[in-house]
Amino acid sequence: MDLEVERLSADGEGVARWNGRALFIAGALPGEVVRVVPSLEGKVQRGRLLEVLRPAPERIVPGCPLSESCGGCDWLHLDPAAQRRERESAVRAALERLGGLDLSRVTWLPTLAAGDLGTRRRADLTWTGTALGYLHRRSHDPVPVAHCPALVGPLADLPGRLTPLLLPLGRRLRAVRLLEEEGKVSAALELVGPVNPRAREVALGVVRAGLRGVVLVPETGASEDVGRPTLREPAPLRPEVSLLLRPESFAQAHATATPILVERALDLLAPEPELSALELYAGNGTFTFALAARAGSVVAVESSPLSVRLAVTASTGAGLGNVRFVQGEAEKVCRGLVSEGRRFDLLLADPPRTGSPGLGPLARDLGVRRVVYVACDPGALARDAAGLVGAGFRLTAIQLVDMFPGTHHSETLAAFASGPE
Repeated sequence: MDLEVERLSADGEGVARWNGRALFIAGALPGEVVRVVPSLEGKVQRGRLLEVLRPAPERIVPGCPLSESCGGCDWLHLDPAAQRRERESAVRAALERLGGLDLSRVTWLPTLAAGDLGTRRRADLTWTGTALGYLHRRSHDPVPVAHCPALVGPLADLPGRLTPLLLPLGRRLRAVRLLEEEGKVSAALELVGPVNPRAREVALGVVRAGLRGVVLVPETGASEDVGRPTLREPAPLRPEVSLLLRPESFAQAHATATPILVERALDLLAPEPELSALELYAGNGTFTFALAARAGSVVAVESSPLSVRLAVTASTGAGLGNVRFVQGEAEKVCRGLVSEGRRFDLLLADPPRTGSPGLGPLARDLGVRRVVYVACDPGALARDAAGLVGAGFRLTAIQLVDMFPGTHHSETLAAFASGPE
């Protein structure tokens, strides 16, 4: 059937009306007339796109031949400027509809862009047994990928180049994680079962092919390094501090945009030498060291033992005396700090896609005056923003940083202040 697309959903799909309800169409854009095959997935109506009968002016030719099947990039058919507008609309809609917030007095700062395709320095690839790939759109079926134009140059051809080297592992390999920094590349091989001699031999072959190092990650037990998989980069806004990166640990995917993100977050948080700061979900210190340069003291909380170890090593190496890292779950650590009577002037939170449960009341009980929340999911941002407003904070400013070109995903900075205006 032929349908007209009304808008984009929170997940970046086109939305039309059928049987009086929303029907979601991956790959369709607002204003388009499309031919689809409708179906029902549980209670959700979906349409498989057959043909675009009347294309939107913002539709472009995707820069990847796998764009219709690969789930890695879902907006390659949408003009980059239109992508930014749609991301802003999605964040605004989430805050207003899901969060129930009044945005009339919120300052909406211009979205900051840092390049389009070819900027991702991290890749999480599934192993099929014979090839590397990404998951199919809306399924767990892998799509083999030999070349990925979304990745930075040193990574783009690696899926195809590594495949013959990985074949001896067969089904004993589950996934491969790639990480690049200034031309140096490391990989993590996630194994089924323990590390064995064959896995070590394959890892050595990968290093000989030009990678700096490989981490063998078994299902249980300790990981093993082959070569030198730890990468170093100057910490954002703190070039004298070496930020340590590992392929099996989280790292920001867009190296060029990360310093922009950190700088804008600190500008909104406005740390000063006499103020104390609490950072939640600190990772390996991406925000921490820049924050420590401007605030009097920083307590940085992170649940990953590996990330904390990397951050502590970097901090010790730089001789920083005003940073303390705490390994633990953010909510649990915050409750402990509240029970100890601790107080902080500033709070910076960069939670995962699931958000930060209970953040608002905890921030209030810790005496926080200003909060900057870094969000990678509009829904989680809306829920946590509503919690902060309910705890007595005001949402003062919003700014998006364009860190995921070619996709509907956004990175949003939200600034809050305590008390009345």
